Amino acid sequence: MKIGIDISQIVYQGTGVASYTRSLVEGFSRIGTDNRYVLFGSSLRNLKILRDFAKLFDKKIFKPRFSFLPPKFLEFLWNGIHLIPIESFIGGVDVFHSSDWLEPPTRRAKKVSTIHDLAVFKYPQTFQPRGGHNIVNNQKRKLFFVKHYGDLVIAVSQTTKQDIIDILKIPEKKIKVVYEAADSDYFPRNQDEIKTVKEKFKIKGDYFLCVGTREPRKNIDRVIVAFTQLAKELPDYSLVIAGKYGWGEDVAESRIKPACRQGRNLESRIKILGYTEKEDLARLYSGTKGFIYPSLYEGFGLPILEAMACGAPVITSNIGSMKEIASGAAFLCNPESVESIAEAMLKITKEDQNELRQKSLVRAGDFSWDKTALQTLEAYHSLL
Repeated sequence: MKIGIDISQIVYQGTGVASYTRSLVEGFSRIGTDNRYVLFGSSLRNLKILRDFAKLFDKKIFKPRFSFLPPKFLEFLWNGIHLIPIESFIGGVDVFHSSDWLEPPTRRAKKVSTIHDLAVFKYPQTFQPRGGHNIVNNQKRKLFFVKHYGDLVIAVSQTTKQDIIDILKIPEKKIKVVYEAADSDYFPRNQDEIKTVKEKFKIKGDYFLCVGTREPRKNIDRVIVAFTQLAKELPDYSLVIAGKYGWGEDVAESRIKPACRQGRNLESRIKILGYTEKEDLARLYSGTKGFIYPSLYEGFGLPILEAMACGAPVITSNIGSMKEIASGAAFLCNPESVESIAEAMLKITKEDQNELRQKSLVRAGDFSWDKTALQTLEAYHSLL
């Protein structure tokens, strides 16, 4: 079988979709050589990232086919007027698996699309135009063509599958759930590594950890308020926030500065790290007393598994895919209630850490990218 895959999204490093695309292709490379792959990507400024990624694989099995056309042009070409089939760029393939961003037509190839979430329908207010892209309009156009011309949709959770049925009205028989996983960089690190990362970021004592793009849907502002309420009761704890700024009012301005005016040495106890490399992130996960992920909505919630794979005790939302992925191995909270988040944070500090870490590791072991890749290949085969 000859399979085309759009890997354009890997240039957006640090995002869940970039991690998914990279890890899926890496999984394909490990589970056999019976198939042949064409890696398609297009970028005006980040072509080197695509080329460097393709160099990681055997060229006899993975053929790169890259274009310098900018994403905005391809949005118009494929998500707008929906012209020029992908085969014009990569040649003939049996299956083409599209990215999160673009939906090209095909001549003969069966069309597969992964839908990571339907936030553009459920929470359109959490997006704003960036870099000349109207994210909501572009995604809705893409999903229109997925609905009417796609042969198979891969949903990353049962929650997302139900959203696809309810919102897009795509028949259930055209949807297959294939879970994601934490990649191999995430595993428990030793105390020396944890000490090193704490010294690097000037973290003293125990700490809670948040990971995610700083934007409204990630709900970091409520976590900060919850932490300030617990500051007196947990005087030796810090709150560490890792993730690049996305959009909206930055939590540093909206929550941290007012909190610091309350005293209790909060300015040195709330740390915003920005984008954090995987190696440091794995060490931070390994050392935290509690990973907090009370997002308002996720299609999957990959940081939950990353944290669990490092043995971190987890607090996450009691709704949707996050509850689904946690599956009894995490503390659940109402993401819209500061009090509920604070209660879970306090509770996690009083539980047996070794028992919590073991629960996390066991749950993370239910997922792997090799399993994801194998199930995705099975989905391709079902179309032929």
